[in-house]
Amino acid sequence: MRLKNTWAKLIILTLVLALLFWLPIPGIRASSEAGNLIYWFLVAFLDILVLSYMIVNSKWSGWKLVLATFAVFYGAMTFLSQIETIVFLTYFEEIIPPEMIPKLFVEGFIVATVFSPIAVIVHDKMEETPQEHAKEFSLPLKTWIWKLLLIGIVYMFIYIAFGALVFKPLAGKAFDEYYANLQLPAWILPFQILRGIIWGLLAIPIVKMIDDWKKARLAVALLYSVLMASLLLVPNPYMPDVIRRAHFVEVLLSNFLFGWLVVTIFHWRYER
Repeated sequence: MRLKNTWAKLIILTLVLALLFWLPIPGIRASSEAGNLIYWFLVAFLDILVLSYMIVNSKWSGWKLVLATFAVFYGAMTFLSQIETIVFLTYFEEIIPPEMIPKLFVEGFIVATVFSPIAVIVHDKMEETPQEHAKEFSLPLKTWIWKLLLIGIVYMFIYIAFGALVFKPLAGKAFDEYYANLQLPAWILPFQILRGIIWGLLAIPIVKMIDDWKKARLAVALLYSVLMASLLLVPNPYMPDVIRRAHFVEVLLSNFLFGWLVVTIFHWRYER
C-alpha cells in the first residue's frame, strides 16, 4: 500500500533513521553511546527533509536512485567528516580513541546501506518507470576536470575564511583551550582541495538526476550543509558544547554556500 501523505512519509522515515542512529550495532556501538534519542529524532528529521527533497525531485528511480542516495548520504554524513578526523588524529588521539575511527566509518556505512533503499521505497521511487525526460546533464571530460579542480580551490578558501571569520570568533576563548596543541600539517591546504573535489564528485549524480538546475543547486546546498552539520546538534564526550555549537554554525553556513557555488560552477557556460 502506497502512502499518499507527504508528512506521513517524512514521519515514518524520521522514525526509521532515528532508530538506526540510536539502536546498538554489535561490535560497533551500544545504544547508550548514541546519546539522547530526542537529539537523534531532530537530526533524523532534518536529514530526512533534505534527502527527501533530492529523491522526490529526481528523475531516477530504482537501484540507481538507491545507490545515488547512499553515496550522497554516506559521503556527506560520514566519509568527508571522518577523513578529516584521520588527518588530525595525532592531535585528537587524547580526545578520541584511535580505535573508534574505523567504527565510525562502519557505523555510517551500515546506517546509509540500510536506510537508502527504505527512503526510495517509501517515496514510491523503487519501481523503474520509463519516462521521457530532458537531456541528462553532461560535460566533456576536460571540462569536468577543470571545474572539479576549481571547486576544490573554492572549497579551500571557504574552509579557511569561515574557520577564521565564523568559527574562531564564535568559539572565543574555548578555541585556544581546545586547540592549544593543534599543529596543522604542511599539506593541509592541498588536502582541503582534495576534499573539495570529492564534494564536487558527490554533486554530479544530483545535477544529473534533477533536470531543473535551480532545484539541483538548492538540493546540493541543503545536502552538503544539513547532512554534515546536523550531527553537531548531538552532545558528545569529545567536544565541549561551545566548540560544537560554533562548528555547527560554521559548517551549516559554509557548506550551504559551497554547495550553492558547486552547482553554479557546473552549469557555468553549460550549453544544452
